[in-house]
Amino acid sequence: MTNTSHVPVGDRLTGRLRFGYSLGSLATGAFGTVPGLLLLPYLTDTLGVPASVAGLLVLLPKAWDVVFNPVAGRISDRTTGRLGARRPYLIYGGVALAICFAALFAGPDTGSATVDALYVAVVFLLCATAFAFFQVPYNALPAELTTSPTERTSLTAWRIAVLAVAILISGAGAPAVRDAFGGLAGYRVMGIGVGVLILLGSVAVFVGTARARVVPPLPSVAGWRETVAAVRDCRPFRVLLTAFVIQAVGIGTLLAGVDYLARVALGDKSWQPLLFAAFVAPALLVMPVWQRFAARHGKRLGYVVSTFVFAVGMCGALFARVLPPVAIVVFVAAAGVGYAGLQVFPLSLLPDVISAEEKRTGQVRAGVFAGVWTAGETLGLALGPGLYGLVLSLGGYVSSAGEEVAQPSSAVTAVVVGVGLIPAVFALAALPLLRRKELFA
Repeated sequence: MTNTSHVPVGDRLTGRLRFGYSLGSLATGAFGTVPGLLLLPYLTDTLGVPASVAGLLVLLPKAWDVVFNPVAGRISDRTTGRLGARRPYLIYGGVALAICFAALFAGPDTGSATVDALYVAVVFLLCATAFAFFQVPYNALPAELTTSPTERTSLTAWRIAVLAVAILISGAGAPAVRDAFGGLAGYRVMGIGVGVLILLGSVAVFVGTARARVVPPLPSVAGWRETVAAVRDCRPFRVLLTAFVIQAVGIGTLLAGVDYLARVALGDKSWQPLLFAAFVAPALLVMPVWQRFAARHGKRLGYVVSTFVFAVGMCGALFARVLPPVAIVVFVAAAGVGYAGLQVFPLSLLPDVISAEEKRTGQVRAGVFAGVWTAGETLGLALGPGLYGLVLSLGGYVSSAGEEVAQPSSAVTAVVVGVGLIPAVFALAALPLLRRKELFA
């Protein structure tokens, strides 16, 4: 996907390794998408949990990852063996995540919204813990596979392309499976199906990276104090992470709102798969375009332009109550073009920052920085549904235990504002950080 003729042979990645690594995105895409898309509606419109409480239940287990992900990073940094520091966790963490995810929507159905909600919270906490052990080593690998920024951009482009496929399959397929079976049974079948997809991604990335080089161990940070010091001393990482987390909040809010946008604002839940497909599918087409843009104009400018494109597209969703649904789909597709850039540019900049800091300090930073990065991403994506639940609550959204409920006009307005304006505002809020040219390649 990228011309690597100027890259030393030892730093070039084979197509097989690029593809093998990218298949891990089947797991990250599925888990990163489906809970944000369906867990809040599952709680509010199937279990009858109030919107504000449901948002909190989605947030708290993910908040645990903010503390735990850096720990997972340090553990993988210090792991030795013939499989290397990262690969064992790809299979162990991935299998555990698949099992826990299938259990997430297979609750006991006690008839008590409180008991059922607590079950969801506990199992979601287990999911988040297993995901930390998969995602943190997965994010750390690119910095160790090659020292070439060009190769890392290419590797990231492959990864994001598969991620787009995974998000498209899980984001459009999961609601379709749920609706085909209906009610609790639909959620349970959907949970098993997504669990299988996560399992396939975990096994595929473990096998696909079997020939990856094992990096000789270097000294690593030992505890929280050293982790905080490592992040504090690396200004490029702090700036990049902050921008990424701010935008992740907006994306998390968008994912949480798609189901409500279709059902409540557009009046037909059958629009949901099309809306989601319109948001994700452009990534498959524009990823090479963003890659060429980065090669010609730099990653920083690409990041800025994609942010504006995303924000403009999401503002178009504010007209959901007055424009035909097809027009809203077009706006969402435009936002999807920007979303592709919001994924590829920060993820391709991350290994560059890690590599530069490891050279400066002589210490391993991949696992620790990947852990902090994943913690930030997890927090941002978790804050999104929590924020959306709060917006729904302020708008007077009426929860139910499966039956159709007429929503007040204020709730419809909250649905539209939450899915359109809030993601745009959070995306644009990161722009002052992206103006610091000296911090980006």
